[in-house]
Amino acid sequence: MSGGAAKLLWAPAAWIEGRWHESVLLAADAAGCWSAIEPGRAAPPEASVLPGPVLPGLVNAHSHAFQRAFAGRAERRAGAHDDFWSWRERMYEVALAITPEQLRAVAARLYRELLAGGYTQVCEFHYLHHAADGRRCADPLALSRALAQAAADAGIGLTLLPALYERAGFAQAALRPEQRRFATTAAEVLELRAGIRGWRAPRVSAGVAIHSLRAAVPASMRALVEALDDDAAPIHIHIAEQTGEVDDCLAATGARPIEWLTRNFRLDARWQLVHATHASAAEIDAVAASGAGVVICPSTEANLGDGLPDLPRWLAAGVPLAIGSDSQVCRSAAPELRWLEYAQRLALRRRNVAADPLRFGGSSGARLFEACLSAGGAAAGLARWGLVAGARADLLVLDTAAAGLDGAALEDTLDAWIFATDAPAVAQTWVAGQRVH
Repeated sequence: MSGGAAKLLWAPAAWIEGRWHESVLLAADAAGCWSAIEPGRAAPPEASVLPGPVLPGLVNAHSHAFQRAFAGRAERRAGAHDDFWSWRERMYEVALAITPEQLRAVAARLYRELLAGGYTQVCEFHYLHHAADGRRCADPLALSRALAQAAADAGIGLTLLPALYERAGFAQAALRPEQRRFATTAAEVLELRAGIRGWRAPRVSAGVAIHSLRAAVPASMRALVEALDDDAAPIHIHIAEQTGEVDDCLAATGARPIEWLTRNFRLDARWQLVHATHASAAEIDAVAASGAGVVICPSTEANLGDGLPDLPRWLAAGVPLAIGSDSQVCRSAAPELRWLEYAQRLALRRRNVAADPLRFGGSSGARLFEACLSAGGAAAGLARWGLVAGARADLLVLDTAAAGLDGAALEDTLDAWIFATDAPAVAQTWVAGQRVH
């Protein structure tokens, strides 16, 4: 709400610090941040009354916006076998064809869908940088700019993460022709980050990404991380998504991907390990000791046949856990949280796998929501996040007339949103003190 006026909102109930509070007054300052949040207050005449219970907005911690143009277009099998690697070949066709103008349109559509689905900030893991022929654009930031413009068009917050991408695999020194738009060096990633920050665009920030261990040379990874020094912005990396990647890493380095990363880099809270699907108990313990977080993308990991993360062990280890939409086959937060839990139920033949009887009243939904709320803010590089003073004034208003929420008691509303709604049930979305959906 930069340049705007202070605003008072009143909600019949709001989810604050892990539980519901009733009659909540929310004050946003002129900079678009929460200045006060006060439960148990009657609505003053000057406050805008919100029409339902309020949740803090969530961070979508892993997105490839251009893949929205591909969602639903890879659900046919032409041969005897189909997996992540064959899907990737078809995805490259879209990556080679999309223009900056088309990317802006696709991303703006996506970001509006994310806002309707409960996300108010998106981390864009961005590796589409060059012209279709692989040559550097006249404006090296053209495709980054398209994403920032799309975020402004929609009204969502954006963390741009230009990615280091150098080779096609552990045993391949160069990129394949169809990967030509992705090529970057450590120095170029730093230039892109500096350029994005130089815009000083409202609600746009920049960290960095390393595409994966298979796509980046260790020396370049070290050069990038050393150049970051003590910069607090996030560092994201795809890791251990596929068993084939684990096997290739073992063959090339003698270690599993997360094992190699934790041995060779001093991870900290800036690091976000995306997918981390195939992690051993020792690797999970090593990540926990480092303070790094993980980003799980349940709908994409299911769509691509990646496998299942060891959710109970990640939670038990206390590793920060965020969610992302990744390939955009799902653009709503509630189904992502639902399938994070449901996939475990199917695998383990148990119910309420994520629940802790000693926390949040034993609610699976509350535990997952709180985990992803806290970890998402860190994944986006936001020091404060949620319905707390000093955080950006973002919120969701639930539609209590929606199927699944209609008639739910307040104490059941969060679980009902996650596990019982079969259509988007967010009536309003606010970002920086302004309604954007």
